[in-house]
Amino acid sequence: MSKERHLKHQGERSPVVVRDVRRIDPVILQSRRRQDVSGPDGVGQGCPDSGRTDRAEAAPLREQIAELTEDLQRVKAEYDNYRKRVRRDRLAIREIAVVNVFAGLLPVLDVVEEARRQGDDNGAAAVLFDVLEERLAALGLRTVGAAGEPFDPNTHEAIAFRASGTDHEAVCTEVLRHGKRVGDHLLRPAQVAVTGPAPAA
Repeated sequence: MSKERHLKHQGERSPVVVRDVRRIDPVILQSRRRQDVSGPDGVGQGCPDSGRTDRAEAAPLREQIAELTEDLQRVKAEYDNYRKRVRRDRLAIREIAVVNVFAGLLPVLDVVEEARRQGDDNGAAAVLFDVLEERLAALGLRTVGAAGEPFDPNTHEAIAFRASGTDHEAVCTEVLRHGKRVGDHLLRPAQVAVTGPAPAA
């Protein structure tokens, strides 16, 4: 082949294109962004494995975020349970304290009740009795037992019983001493006289 023909053949070849796909910039020695790795025509020529590498690097981060989120949710649930438990314990302690105070005042209330029954509640005594009962009721003290209500062994203590052929159920006919209750706590049952059907022979 002649030299002239060889040069002509070389002139017909397509130009050689060099694409820089290095992830580290050789000038500033820093990692390139994917769009920075481009050919001479401006089209991105990123490393074929760069997307796969990014996903591989992001996977541990997603796992760590999921673990931290789970830990945060668990800590929040434990704190909510702790707060509810503390509130419940405080209410229980308060109720126990109130019950103990009222239990200590039962003899005083018995004296007041007996004084009213004897008609000894005139003048200043009547005012004192009314204020005492009002304040104790405001703190949650309730009276248990009333004439005419059905006999309940959970709240009544039968001191006397009278058989009746006309009654079909036991009924409190007289309250000998009122019972006292605070919330769900029964301080003492009411002592009552009961009338009811005669027991079977």
